[in-house]
Amino acid sequence: MSDIGITVKKDQDFSEWYTEVVMKSEMADYAPIKGCMIIREHAYAIWEKIQEVFNKKIKDTGHRNVYFPMFIPEGFLKKEAEHFEGFIPEVAWVTHGGDTPLEERLAIRPTSETIMYATFAKWIRSWRDLPIKINQWCNIVRWETKATKPFLRTREFLWQEGHTAHATSEEAEEEVLYALGEYQDVIEKYLAIPVIAGKKTESEKFAGAQYTTTLEAIMPDGKALQMGTSHNLGQNFGKVFDIKFIGEDKKDHFVWQTSWGFTTRLIGALIMVHGDDKGLVLPPRVAPIQVVIVPIPVKGADPAPIAAKTKEIYASLKEKGVAIVLDDREEYTPGWKFNQWELKGVPLRIEIGPRDLKQQQVMMVRRDTRQKITVKEQEAVNKVTELLEEIQHNLYARARIELESKTSAVKNYEEFKEVLKEKGGFIKAAWCGSPECEAKIKEETGATIRLKPFEKETTTERCVFGGEEAQEIVYFARSY
Repeated sequence: MSDIGITVKKDQDFSEWYTEVVMKSEMADYAPIKGCMIIREHAYAIWEKIQEVFNKKIKDTGHRNVYFPMFIPEGFLKKEAEHFEGFIPEVAWVTHGGDTPLEERLAIRPTSETIMYATFAKWIRSWRDLPIKINQWCNIVRWETKATKPFLRTREFLWQEGHTAHATSEEAEEEVLYALGEYQDVIEKYLAIPVIAGKKTESEKFAGAQYTTTLEAIMPDGKALQMGTSHNLGQNFGKVFDIKFIGEDKKDHFVWQTSWGFTTRLIGALIMVHGDDKGLVLPPRVAPIQVVIVPIPVKGADPAPIAAKTKEIYASLKEKGVAIVLDDREEYTPGWKFNQWELKGVPLRIEIGPRDLKQQQVMMVRRDTRQKITVKEQEAVNKVTELLEEIQHNLYARARIELESKTSAVKNYEEFKEVLKEKGGFIKAAWCGSPECEAKIKEETGATIRLKPFEKETTTERCVFGGEEAQEIVYFARSY
């Protein structure tokens, strides 16, 4: 396994470990275009699981999926100045169609607000046309100039983007929190990654938004990762794109809007948070393969009885809806198979050999703890269901402990810098609310305010940077 196994320890060289796991577990491959990646079958199957879960949630609440063009006229982007300025450095432009120069440059979709809202202005006439609640699963191009990393920072990535228009400010507020709550449910209950919820500061909010809400997680190397955002756009885009409706009062009103999204960086978070020195460790609820059965043949013994038993158990579990593979390839040894399926993060392995057959039992091996459990044949199906739930909850509990251990509270700037250097992670500190303080801390340390938590903590401390009276406790971190 030396050629395909993980050769770097997670706690010794985290960055190299991550790259090895991504490549050797066949989650992704490098593309011939710099800064882009190929999402391979194993990772795309996880993305499909996420899509399946999230689609059900939003469709149950009246949202519908659409698809808009990936080309956006430059004039559309320029209409909302703050929004346009926020994206200028990352926009990829199309300037020619074949050999013919275009009359107007086309942006390759960095986000879809502008093209969608120009269309909303055509669709919306009356209060009866509201709310509009649409979602799009698509690719996004942002021409990153920083160092790229598979799933975490690439020039093209996949995401979903929800866009809604409402008659009242209250409905829009409710929608913002609805989307963020559904994100939190997917991330914590399915990906088993704990997050902290809150608002971005003015300088960190989405360009053109009234405010941005966010979910932030901490990675094992102490860096924060933004897991999903939900924006209240107020009436800003409505006024720019002239999206009006005649209200029940017979007067014209501008709509209130929201947008929200998460991306394939969730897969990067999944790899980093749960993976170990053997490779991936996948939570059962999003694992493309939840269980693998490996027969253990013995030289000279008839393989038929073991083959028959593995097929019988495979059929029983498949009937129960378990995502299962029977690995009866003869060209590989059981040990080689164990290593390969561990590398791919399959939550549970079932082994059946002559001794197990004789004693009417099977051996189950958990990927998260590597614990081996002997189970009677007749109890196998129920035990698999039970263990998959246990693994799911254990992975979340383990990640929760890690989050708490990587969250520190500090009282002054010296302590802030020391914790950031030695430990990293989230740093809870008092802040006066000044953008100047925020910018100075970022300039000097590379740490930004990741969020102002919804769960407010009272503070009698002075601002961690300038010593002025503090407004609130915020979470700082260096980030991806």
